[in-house]
Amino acid sequence: MPSVSGAPTALISVFYKDGLDSLAQALVDKGYTLLSTGGTRKFLEDLGHKVEAVEDLTSYPSILGGRVKTLHPKVFGGILGRRNLDSDIAEMNEFEIPSIDVVVVDLYPFEETLASGASHQDIIEKIDIGGISLIRAAAKNYNDTWIIPSRDYYAQALEVLTNDGLNEDVRKQFAAAAFRISSAYDTHIQAYLSGNYQNLILGQEHALRYGENPHQKGSFYGNMEEVFEQLHGKALSYNNLLDADAAVNLIREFDETTVAVLKHNNACGIASRESVLQSWTDALAGDPVSAFGGVLISNREIDKATAEDMHKIFFEIVIAPSYSAEALEILQQKKNRIILILKDFDAPKMQYRSLLNGILAQEKDHHTDSQEDLKVVTKVSPSAEEIEDLLFASKICKHTKSNTIILAKNKQLIAGGTGQTSRVDALKQAITKAKAFHFELEGAVMASDAFFPFPDCVEIANEEGIKSVIQPGGSIKDQLSIDYCDQEQMKMVFTGIRHFKH
Repeated sequence: MPSVSGAPTALISVFYKDGLDSLAQALVDKGYTLLSTGGTRKFLEDLGHKVEAVEDLTSYPSILGGRVKTLHPKVFGGILGRRNLDSDIAEMNEFEIPSIDVVVVDLYPFEETLASGASHQDIIEKIDIGGISLIRAAAKNYNDTWIIPSRDYYAQALEVLTNDGLNEDVRKQFAAAAFRISSAYDTHIQAYLSGNYQNLILGQEHALRYGENPHQKGSFYGNMEEVFEQLHGKALSYNNLLDADAAVNLIREFDETTVAVLKHNNACGIASRESVLQSWTDALAGDPVSAFGGVLISNREIDKATAEDMHKIFFEIVIAPSYSAEALEILQQKKNRIILILKDFDAPKMQYRSLLNGILAQEKDHHTDSQEDLKVVTKVSPSAEEIEDLLFASKICKHTKSNTIILAKNKQLIAGGTGQTSRVDALKQAITKAKAFHFELEGAVMASDAFFPFPDCVEIANEEGIKSVIQPGGSIKDQLSIDYCDQEQMKMVFTGIRHFKH
């Protein structure tokens, strides 16, 4: 069926324009005519593309302050028309409805607007009607129409176009993603209007043994089976889930064989080694006292030798991707011990807390500091081994309650100062703890979740033999810390990324 100008047509209607330039060019290169309206049309025309106006197709302007632009039979008929059905083709010819072969949508940012603390009216105006309708229509007719439902899919779509890979299977995959986006979008709207924060999380309600304390009721909303398979032990409690979540978020930072021990959502021991047993041994050494009643997590299969050693202490939960048969037999000897298999699952992109009379929302901290982030700000640069330890410490720091200082050495946590109101107090706590467990601080590295407003922390660290520091930087008095480090031949790197965790 010919489209607006006899060529295949791509209707583009997006809020955010990020990455659209490359996708639009690829569509044009493949012979598509571009059809658009409003700000998207202007953006494309400013790039030098010829763009057909939706208003010219429908003979209606954008009305009601932009609320109605694409909602018209000539648009939706062009999307929904079945190219293999003679009656549909006949009606499209009768009413001069051109086919629309690709639909590119990026919805109004409802979730982000809600998270920004905007007014109720502004939030309501960010409920997308035309965009969500375009997504559903194109996804329904995936046999003939390709839906690209979000800017998150531009790169994937560009790859399809570049490799001439568009076929029915690809269109079906994009359609499934489109309905997933549509479903999540509507869920957030429903949750906001109903005042039910639980509805922000898809899934059924699961009653827990109790809440944070025995006198509090607790529930989990979601699909636990997507994350864990429970092999043994009592039912998970509210606190168990908080600790398990903290453990999973932390262990996912590490590619090397790593074992961590957590207590009250913070790591009290973690080490990366050649074997699981050695990782466990060195993780436990970080704080064998706090490990009592904690959560153990490994990113490798737990074998018999490791299980035998773990079994010597009392702990609530153990999490791993798998267990050998012998290890499982050993660990199951404690009736209430919770044994979980961690599955490969997609973590949500947003975090929510209920507070006051509403909901606090934010994007999760997805940034993991890497060597590319590091800016050496001192005259002396850290060695390759020190950089490994600095990045190791930074990963732990990111998942520890603020204010925090992490001390690490040879990819082992030797102490952490956790949840202090002063960064100096966090450092002093870490030093005291490290000494209590007989760690040698000479040659250790220090990580901070936020900048040092004064040079006091680097001064204290230097006095203990700690010579390498990683921190985000950004204080108006950064130079004071840099000058002190240079004076004492210390090495310091800035990441530019703060990792507060409250």
